[in-house]
Amino acid sequence: MNIAIGIPARMGSSRFPGKPLALLASKPMILHVVEKALQADLGPVFVATDDHRITEVVKNSGAAVCMTSPDHPSGSDRLAEAVREMDCDVVVNVQGDEPLIDPAAIRAVVEPFADDAYLPMATLAHPLRSESDLEDANVVKVVCNAKGRAMYFSRAAIPYPRSGSASALQHVGLYAYRKEFLLIYPSLEACEAEQTEQLEQLRVLHHGYDIAVTVGDFHCIGVDTPEDLDRAEAMLLNR
Repeated sequence: MNIAIGIPARMGSSRFPGKPLALLASKPMILHVVEKALQADLGPVFVATDDHRITEVVKNSGAAVCMTSPDHPSGSDRLAEAVREMDCDVVVNVQGDEPLIDPAAIRAVVEPFADDAYLPMATLAHPLRSESDLEDANVVKVVCNAKGRAMYFSRAAIPYPRSGSASALQHVGLYAYRKEFLLIYPSLEACEAEQTEQLEQLRVLHHGYDIAVTVGDFHCIGVDTPEDLDRAEAMLLNR
């Protein structure tokens, strides 16, 4: 199974413009992400971007660079363009704002593909760390079936603890796709649930595709704001 790790990166974040090149411990954040992806040691790593400033920073990092259209609505769409002519079976989507991601998590997200030749997509989850997270709309929850496939993702409290405490799972925003499915993904029509919850993975479930969920001790810290960057730097320096 040939695996490629893609890192979609753009400069136009609404909450944190220029985020990929923001300095984290004196180094652009995107380079931290590239290092973690390379440490996973699964296959070639590439950055998919529409900005030449990112290209200049990444070009000597050990990752390839794929220039893509500036019009993509999501990282998944950007990766789909980048891998069209690439020789790979599975593509891992490592978000460009996950500088502390564990390489073990990247390796874990591809494991379900070895057991299911038809699996289109996979992701990760971990048990909620606190009861308050169940009600936190910024914490995305996932409910799985007996086969470890996602039934639904939500910002709401699922499963709702009507009786006793809920054994809820927090979704980790790391994805892997079989290449054939990733090329189909941009053509899938957005659904009402996706637009309401603002969770693009709901489009996949709406159109009847499976998402395998591997549950483990995966606690990734994303950077959405300058304050998140400060917290990530404190964690990095304390390691």
